[in-house]
Amino acid sequence: MYLDNILPFARKLLSCRLSAGCRALDGTAGNGHDTLLLAELVGASGKVLAFDVQEAALFQTASRLAQAGVAARVTLIHDSHEKLTDYVDEPLDAAVFNFGWLPGGDKSCTTEAQSSVNALNAVLPLLKPNGLLLAVLYPGHEVGRREAQAVENWAENLPQQEFSVLKYGFTNRRNAPPYLLAVEKLTA
Repeated sequence: MYLDNILPFARKLLSCRLSAGCRALDGTAGNGHDTLLLAELVGASGKVLAFDVQEAALFQTASRLAQAGVAARVTLIHDSHEKLTDYVDEPLDAAVFNFGWLPGGDKSCTTEAQSSVNALNAVLPLLKPNGLLLAVLYPGHEVGRREAQAVENWAENLPQQEFSVLKYGFTNRRNAPPYLLAVEKLTA
């Protein structure tokens, strides 16, 4: 198959953008898969900040990072991604948000439209030129549908002179499949 599914495609984009010494943010640590990838890509001289509101998610992420031997590269933050500017003041090469709920966790605890859009607005000024922002959206449930619509509306209104926005997803899959919005910052 030549067309990647959503998450492998997102990982390819991150792999093209990040290298040793880069700075990255995972706005939704979850089970730590994206956080681990970011930590591997930025290398020992890089830095990753990872947010989650659920202690269970941070525990799982910490365990995954420790097993891989990259925990020292990552700062885990037990707070909402909406408050990222309280913790992040340095330029970022990339940021990733895998919205929705913690896989295997409580489905009533999910990201929400307003806090997610607030987080995306907060991270944009922190991105370096050519910085990459990835948002994986899950419109297959009501809260996710509202969130996806709000994030897509937000992305559609970004000025094209400053940002390029790609929407990547499969249109012939049933049950409102997830999709990716990739935002590249063009200017300082």
